[in-house]
Amino acid sequence: MKVRFCRKNLRLMSKSAYQKLKDEPGLELKKSDCLGSCRLCKERCFAVIKGRTVSAAKPKKLVKRVLKKQSSP
Repeated sequence: MKVRFCRKNLRLMSKSAYQKLKDEPGLELKKSDCLGSCRLCKERCFAVIKGRTVSAAKPKKLVKRVLKKQSSP
């Protein structure tokens, strides 16, 4: 499953989530310059999966949400 991260959000908040997810089997992580969610980018950790934004206040919660998406059909 492809998971896209905004480079700016990685610098601001999501780097630890990215680091934890990069070794997960079945996930293909991509870094994009901008995902067009600038307001969200400044406020929360987020990633885009299958065109849908997944966000959380903390990186640890983002990891849980991404893994939950991976396990759901």
